[in-house]
Amino acid sequence: MDVKDAYLIVDIGTGNARVALATPTGDILAIKRENVHYITDTNYEESIYFEPRTLWEQILRLSTAALAEAGAVNIKAIIATSQREGIVTIDKQGNDQLGMPNIDHRGRNWEAELSNKDFVYKLSGRYPTSLFSAFKLIGLSKIYPDRFEQVASVMSISDWIQYKFSGITNYEHSQASETLLYNVENKSWSKTLLEAFGLTESILPELRASGTVLGKVLPAIAKELQISNDAVVVVGGGDTQMAIRSMEPSANDVVIVSGTTTPIIKLVPSYETDEKQRTWTSRHIDQDNYILEANAGVTGLNYQRLKEIFYPNEDYQVIEKELEEISYSQCVASLGSLIAEEDEPSVKGGFIFNAPVSHQLTRGSFVFSVLWDIACSIFENYKFLCEVSSHDQDYIWACGGGMESRKLRQFLANLFGKSIRITDTYRQASVLGGVFVCNDALGIQSNKPELAEETFPQEQDKFEQLYQEWKQARKTFKQVTS
Repeated sequence: MDVKDAYLIVDIGTGNARVALATPTGDILAIKRENVHYITDTNYEESIYFEPRTLWEQILRLSTAALAEAGAVNIKAIIATSQREGIVTIDKQGNDQLGMPNIDHRGRNWEAELSNKDFVYKLSGRYPTSLFSAFKLIGLSKIYPDRFEQVASVMSISDWIQYKFSGITNYEHSQASETLLYNVENKSWSKTLLEAFGLTESILPELRASGTVLGKVLPAIAKELQISNDAVVVVGGGDTQMAIRSMEPSANDVVIVSGTTTPIIKLVPSYETDEKQRTWTSRHIDQDNYILEANAGVTGLNYQRLKEIFYPNEDYQVIEKELEEISYSQCVASLGSLIAEEDEPSVKGGFIFNAPVSHQLTRGSFVFSVLWDIACSIFENYKFLCEVSSHDQDYIWACGGGMESRKLRQFLANLFGKSIRITDTYRQASVLGGVFVCNDALGIQSNKPELAEETFPQEQDKFEQLYQEWKQARKTFKQVTS
């Protein structure tokens, strides 16, 4: 029996935990997934957390299942990627303490206490809100001071996973960019930012670059998973950056990463920020580049939940087939996506259609309008990104599970007036980004991603009218909120 070299790749998104096995050439041998289990903390207005022990048990269970499905493999490396802004704390006894995902806003009530937000934006590359890790720690200290006193270390979720496999703490640079405690331009923890939040540097592990070999897998873990003791643990990074890595875009390219949320990013060689503080600037997982980003917020999650309502027993191919029969939507949706210039997110949304209800209104009409809402939100954020850093190419790269929808890709091409390109890595972009980074760490040449499909604009005039209808619908729902 042939034994294949393989990598074990852990990917923790907002919605689910995945473990994949893939070869150095990018062949995926197995993927196993489960939903991440969240718990609401009622001591805050908007807080949700996970038990690290439960997530770690899931990871081990999924790893065991993936290894069983893949057959005879020799695990050469283990790597993790995860949702950005999420963190895990370790207590002074070395125990896993608390997991706070990106959707945890336990620090929201203390945002106003931070003075000089402009200065924080200048150093951290993002306007300080409860989305980011520092405010999660502030929220923990305010409600659970005894637990906060026990915090010995904080890591991103992906860095914590690598710690569980290797026993070595670290914080990778793209993930550190999401903490509000990291000087993005200087590539270092910032004492000034730590002081602004009243936090001590002792809780922050050493910074390490993506692609660094942390060390070998712990013998107990190797025994439990029945893998080689010589398998190394490699530093990964944020899921957006890992997805981008799998596509190998060029400097100044724009990439749309369509997942639970939708970052619209541009690779830039120098530190750029927005005078109006609408964009984020982060470190990429390579040595030199930055990522300039606008984010459309919760998009893919909206699509997933509407599918569960309208198409509970059908797959996405059925939806796409029905959407092809719809030339123009009978309704318009606005479902709470983010627009960079807006101070507050939309907390009310819905569908607008003519009354009385038309016989032409179908379940496909609603899903059509959801995808159009996603496309318009992406386009709006792209325009603000271009105000900060111009984009002259006549194409845009796209990846992530949301891009499996041909309809969404066509909507984007129509709005942008540019072609939408996907590579053969686009479906499992963050997983395959892990393959690329493991190859880098082990000195193995990666296969170059190939262009899989290119979608060109069509019927732009017709869709310009629908775009104006969407803008009016969004305005209507914002007025209802106010």
